[in-house]
Amino acid sequence: MPGKPPLCPSSSPHQTHPLPLVSSRTHTGTAADLTSPPVTGAPAQASSKASAPIDPPNASQAAKALAARRESATVDEAAKLAVQQSSQNEKDGASRAQAKREEAVKLKQFVQDDRHFSLVRNFRLADIVTLGNGFCGALSLFSSAKFIMTADDRYLWHALLYPLLGMVFDALDGKVARWRHESSMLGQELDSLADSVSFGVAPAFVAFTLGLRTTVDMLILTTFICAGIARLARFNATVALVPKDATGKSKYFEGLPIPSSLFLCGAMAACVQAGCIDGPAGQGSGVVGGLIEPLRERLGVEVHWASLVFLGWASAMVSKTLRIPKF
Repeated sequence: MPGKPPLCPSSSPHQTHPLPLVSSRTHTGTAADLTSPPVTGAPAQASSKASAPIDPPNASQAAKALAARRESATVDEAAKLAVQQSSQNEKDGASRAQAKREEAVKLKQFVQDDRHFSLVRNFRLADIVTLGNGFCGALSLFSSAKFIMTADDRYLWHALLYPLLGMVFDALDGKVARWRHESSMLGQELDSLADSVSFGVAPAFVAFTLGLRTTVDMLILTTFICAGIARLARFNATVALVPKDATGKSKYFEGLPIPSSLFLCGAMAACVQAGCIDGPAGQGSGVVGGLIEPLRERLGVEVHWASLVFLGWASAMVSKTLRIPKF
């Protein structure tokens, strides 16, 4: 019939063509997405962008606000710590200034005291206890001399015991001063001088008595004494700069403290007990270790191995980097 389109040869009048299915979902893509034919033969897969969870619109702002609050809290804490530290420093400075003023007043009163025996009048109970330390050191020296003169072992044991008794006085003087709530202008100087005798000169003289009597031995023992004196002088000059604990005591010692020479006294007592000494009238079997033979054979220098212990002790006392905690 005219006006009717011809049928396709392969089609039959009873064959119907299936209509393309149109998705009920409304397209919101571009024009190219709308005009492109559907892809057949493969299952549709969701895009990774489409399957990814969508963050809430205010998530980044909330994270920024939380970070800002944390930073603000940290800054506030740091400011509080700085204020507390500044306040503590001001209190420490005020207390140090007050102590200096009190010390200046005491020094003026001490210097202007023209009475007879004003030195003794200004002694405090703690000063007398400190003098007990020096008294024990002097008795140790005399006992060593008596041993050399008489070869009586009793004097030797006395010489080793008196420094230990001096340590008792050295430990008590500070406690007595705090108990009495008093201090003197001479306390620190008296303590250092007494320590130099009881823990420096006395142990060195006992070592000389026991057999360290060569020229080099005596030089090493003299070095030990001088190192102890220098260590005490440094302590007096720098004690105010050493960090303190809550009670006001120094947290550590710079270098080995001179009362540690009591360990040397203990070692010498063990040698006396074992008979390893070179006493007067041929007493004992000789100093432990004897002489350093290589130095004696090659250089003609006589020095005992035991003297090196005193030399090492002297080096530890004057050390700046060695710090011994206080208990």
